[in-house]
Amino acid sequence: MVNTTIKSVTTDLVLGRMEKHDHEEVLFCHDRSTGLKAIIAIHDTTLGPALGGTRMWPYASEVEALNDVLRLSRGMTYKSSLAGLDLGGGKAVIIGDARTQKTEAMFRRFGRFVDSLNGRYITAEDVGMNITEMVNVLKETRYVAGLPEEMGGSGDPSPVTAYGVYCGLKAAAKTAYGTDDLSGRKVAVQGAGNVGKGLVALLVKDGATVFLTDIHDDKLAAIKAEFPSITLVKPDAIYDVDMDIYSPCALGATVNDDTLKRLKCSVIAGAANNQLADEAVHGRTVMEKGILYAPDYLINAGGIINCAWERKGYSRKAALRQTEGIYETALRIFKASAEKGIPTYLAANQAAEERINSIREAGMRF
Repeated sequence: MVNTTIKSVTTDLVLGRMEKHDHEEVLFCHDRSTGLKAIIAIHDTTLGPALGGTRMWPYASEVEALNDVLRLSRGMTYKSSLAGLDLGGGKAVIIGDARTQKTEAMFRRFGRFVDSLNGRYITAEDVGMNITEMVNVLKETRYVAGLPEEMGGSGDPSPVTAYGVYCGLKAAAKTAYGTDDLSGRKVAVQGAGNVGKGLVALLVKDGATVFLTDIHDDKLAAIKAEFPSITLVKPDAIYDVDMDIYSPCALGATVNDDTLKRLKCSVIAGAANNQLADEAVHGRTVMEKGILYAPDYLINAGGIINCAWERKGYSRKAALRQTEGIYETALRIFKASAEKGIPTYLAANQAAEERINSIREAGMRF
């Protein structure tokens, strides 16, 4: 006898959520011998193969991991579309502690799952991952980006991601303050990873007053030693800082009901994916509060632009030049938002969907 209760819950959790945002495919990956537990989500391949990084994180539950990978993969679709790339959107998450559970065997096994998708999904590094893991994945599949430069890849994409966020942040400042001069602007950066560190360097160079927080004290100490002028803040205190710009560069959902009561800023512009806990609710709330929100998938596209250049002969100079286009694209999105009286996330979504739909209607799907 079929257990209809379990069937109903499973359909609601997976197929129902896939249907909500038109996801094409979700692959659940498990290997007992290596301890691998992963989910690969392909959102849309209209513009090209789905390229998106793999994140390793100790999720509290499989439901939490599924929610994350579905939101992240959809964001990658919009990110590639807005950046003008011929790529679709996909993402992968591995459930585990990146500091203690990594093994060569695990990532080689993951590579075989990636390979089983026959090029519909191309992976790269994301939170909790680095080039070493990508090299191990490469041993089992050629569908990998973000490889070391000595292997013909683009190397660590973090500096280019940070540069794109910096360009988008300057466009937001231009729109909010009438100038993109960041000298004296108070910027609170949440997250001291590679992207956060790169952004801090650019902000300090521009003369901004920088506040920085992270859950890892060793990362904070290293960046403070390199940039003595920055002020370190405890993780939960970052929302109460007297700031002009809030720049979330860690995990998502930090713009929510609780933090919006505390944030003292007029701009939100950072690298973290899925910064709005509830896109429809908090996207409108920030607009009503007079805060200019730079959609994360709009301004953190530098990394995927960098990886995309691997497919046509890598050039860091060319990748950086294309990444600079984020500035003008962001200005257009902010203008459209103001003219239509809609939240910036919705203006960005519409722009991304217009490009995708035009290619789909012309019958030129990947």
